[in-house]
Amino acid sequence: MTDPVPSTGLQLLSRVTKDAHLEVSLIDQPVPAPRDDQVVVKVLATPINPSDLGLLFGAADMSSAVATTRDGHPLVTADVPPGGMRAMAGRLDEAMPVGNEGSGIVVAAGASPAAQALLGKTVAMLGGAMYAQYRVLRVAECMVLPDGTAPADGASCFVNPLTSLAMTEVMRREGHTALVHTAAASNLGQMLVKICLKDGIPLVNVVRSPAQADLLRGIGAVHVADSSQPDFLETLTAMMVETGATLAFDAIGGGKLAGQLLSCMEAAAVKRMTTYSRYGSDTFKQVYIYGGLDVAPTTLNRNSFGFSWSLSGFLLTPFLVKIGAEAVQALKDRVVAELTTTFASHYTHEISLVEALQPDVIEAYNRRATGTKYLICPHKAG
Repeated sequence: MTDPVPSTGLQLLSRVTKDAHLEVSLIDQPVPAPRDDQVVVKVLATPINPSDLGLLFGAADMSSAVATTRDGHPLVTADVPPGGMRAMAGRLDEAMPVGNEGSGIVVAAGASPAAQALLGKTVAMLGGAMYAQYRVLRVAECMVLPDGTAPADGASCFVNPLTSLAMTEVMRREGHTALVHTAAASNLGQMLVKICLKDGIPLVNVVRSPAQADLLRGIGAVHVADSSQPDFLETLTAMMVETGATLAFDAIGGGKLAGQLLSCMEAAAVKRMTTYSRYGSDTFKQVYIYGGLDVAPTTLNRNSFGFSWSLSGFLLTPFLVKIGAEAVQALKDRVVAELTTTFASHYTHEISLVEALQPDVIEAYNRRATGTKYLICPHKAG
């Protein structure tokens, strides 16, 4: 027996106006009837990932945030500085739904057999607009979860698990044999540690405090380099010598860390050379930037890399399109099989949609602090 579907449900929207203001609001959004290949999902849990915060707040100065109401629902406004407005040009005056992924129960289904088969099932969802009480999706955007799966366990099935698996898939496809990962104490980073231990992949973890280093060692990480230590670069180079890592995924983005990764890879490669070359090693070194925890410019000292290197961006969705449906399904199958072990997510706070728009709560989850993860429960009273 499924719950009845109401005519409307709360939806969170983010809008940047032409007069340089951010508006984050809740509205009563109509819940349409599903088409043949669609289902209506009652959203029970949806995480706040770093990738969600960029769309949620854009380039706004959140220290200027003011909380009011509109049509009886919360409204948060903030100023967008001139530099930020240039980056927001493509979304001006467009109210954009937020939330990459989530989990819930299918409460209505279209006429197709595939849709009808999902009725009453607990599913994980990927398709955006998850910060809502109800979501209409294509069957292909849902992944059936085992009976009895808790909403919190299914909420983060896609972004972090598939990104961490994609890193090892890139490694294999591009001919590397080991990985380096920054901001490695994150929820995603802990998943990657577990994957690499299970699959026998050497992994160098870059963290920024002794506490984070202890956290990773506590779950089995072998190579952990702490950037707060004075011997960080020497330690990092030694770990690259030991593991042979020539591929890194950098969640920081800005500053000098990406360049330091390339420099240490090159220093490790030079140690393995038997003859001198004024062009440096011929070992190819790759760093992918996949996050932007530091929004400052990325700075490089190319003189320390040699000439065989690349710095590129990485996004999950284009990679999944590139590898094809069969390979993607294999990754999804592994996520489901290891949902409560390798890919378990742990949340420190569960909040309602209304609470998600309270200034003190915004300030807390927008810090992106390691070890702190927020889960929105759209039907929670707030």
